[in-house]
Amino acid sequence: MHRLRTTVVRLRPIAAPQTAKSQTQARLAAVGGALRTFQPMRSYTASVSAEPFLNGTSSNYVEEMYYAWLENPRSVHKSWDIFFRNANAGAPPGAAYQSPPPLGLANAQAMVGVQPNVEKLVEDHLAVQSLVRAYQIRGHHVAQLDPLGIMAAIDPEFYGLDESDLDKVFRLPTTTFIGGSESTLPLREIIQRLEMAYCQSIGVEFMFINDLEQCQWIRQKFERPGIMQFTLEEKRTLLARMVRSTRFEEFLQRKWSSEKRFGLEGCESLIPALKTIIDKSSMNGVESIIMGMPHRGRLNVLANVIRKELDQIFCQFDSKLEAADEGSGDVKYHLGMWHRRINRVTDRNITLSLMANPSHLEAVDPVVQGKTKAEQFYCGDTEGNRVSTHTDCVCICMFFVGGTFPPLPQCVLRGL
Repeated sequence: MHRLRTTVVRLRPIAAPQTAKSQTQARLAAVGGALRTFQPMRSYTASVSAEPFLNGTSSNYVEEMYYAWLENPRSVHKSWDIFFRNANAGAPPGAAYQSPPPLGLANAQAMVGVQPNVEKLVEDHLAVQSLVRAYQIRGHHVAQLDPLGIMAAIDPEFYGLDESDLDKVFRLPTTTFIGGSESTLPLREIIQRLEMAYCQSIGVEFMFINDLEQCQWIRQKFERPGIMQFTLEEKRTLLARMVRSTRFEEFLQRKWSSEKRFGLEGCESLIPALKTIIDKSSMNGVESIIMGMPHRGRLNVLANVIRKELDQIFCQFDSKLEAADEGSGDVKYHLGMWHRRINRVTDRNITLSLMANPSHLEAVDPVVQGKTKAEQFYCGDTEGNRVSTHTDCVCICMFFVGGTFPPLPQCVLRGL
């Protein structure tokens, strides 16, 4: 109780002389014979009734809040801030506390009328977040990949959004990058950007990845506005590489239509993709790339990526080829090659290796990994910045592939 009185005195330093003066006058009146002995008690009782929180049980709490308020008035609730300000300004007991305005019938009716609008706003924002996630999970089913046009659809009405919501502005969730530098977009623009990111000629299936950082990286690379815009020179380079890929397959089809060649029809974009990866790797300081791949597309990769001589590839189609002749031995779609050339984009030397394929496709992966680890060891590349690897096979569930990536520091290659 003593601490509470100390706090109250500190809260009312200006009013303290006035209170002492009033108590002295009351005592003098009582000595004079008037029955006003309990006048100070009535004043104290009135302050307690008006400020019931100032009692012995809450003295420690009030005192701590007061000290916090002296350091930073915003550290306490607004009602306590008003109380402390009034008390320090010399408000008499019972006047420092200001109760909040009562909730009248009009205010209650107004809040009841606003509540459904708030709930609808929250539901719409949650629906937009669900819609964004639906495109990220199922967008590859809607992508324009089926030549028959049999594709699924993502209907915003399924999530409670209709045409009246298309022009409403919604805040974008943190799990998407379609806004770029904008944090809010109309629903019509949100759907349009999601369609451009996930429902065009490229399907992206990545939400099964457990690593959040990897998912965010993929989202940023596909959703960021303008990410698919290329310069005129880049477009010409991609077109030239695509033409070389398609013309090679067309020539083999016309010349040796009955020969087994495992063509790249329908996946000719593999060649521009691999060459772009090589260009970016060379820019980042990679000096050697070791690849392993299946049968399909191997001849095209040898001709247009590794730059194997075309006459060496075409001689493999000769039915009169003898074992002692050049190019004889294993079948043509099993052979590999090693070549060192200058990258035209970076003007740097780079070594490209395509490992020969054994009969079992998955067996090439440990071979590629072993060759890559050996080159990294002899080059002193402990971080995988100079020698990179890319492996691919038909069935990744085979035990060869699973045993290729053991969780050991000595076996980490940091490749593709």
